[in-house]
Amino acid sequence: MKNLGAFWGFLGVFTMLSCAIWRLTPRALEAFQVPLETKHWVFLAVFLFFMLYSEGYRGFQKRFSPRTAARIRHLRDHSNRLHAILAPAFCMGYFHAKRRTQITAICLTLTIIALVVFVRYLPDPWHGLVDTGVVIGLLYGIVTYVYYTVVAVRSEYFPFSPEVPDGCEAAPKAQS
Repeated sequence: MKNLGAFWGFLGVFTMLSCAIWRLTPRALEAFQVPLETKHWVFLAVFLFFMLYSEGYRGFQKRFSPRTAARIRHLRDHSNRLHAILAPAFCMGYFHAKRRTQITAICLTLTIIALVVFVRYLPDPWHGLVDTGVVIGLLYGIVTYVYYTVVAVRSEYFPFSPEVPDGCEAAPKAQS
């Protein structure tokens, strides 16, 4: 059950990220079907750099991916039935997490929803250019997510915290 819960957690988060990439990629590619002006290319270059740094490096590589991988590892080692059933939400920090982690997960989700609604109203090609930056950031993020998860489950020691409530990182209870 523990390995299944950990796998379900990994797969659920991976699928969520992959679906976002899958949905946004056609819209991103549409931006390049029309001739772009210099201002569009400058915006794209700056926005790509911004998204690679802020979403990819700072958001995923430094925070989300290691924490989520640590929570997958925690789920494998300290699982209970509820955590295993709700593994993707557990791994993303929506519950059984330190308060700061939960608040971050919820606020980030609400911010992403608001940005999706806002970007939807941008005219072409701006909408596609923004989506291009998001896709690039998500691709960077999914690579770091897979990397950290592999390291977390294969290593004897993983130096990142799963950010679970204090006292919950003890040895797993014996099964009866």
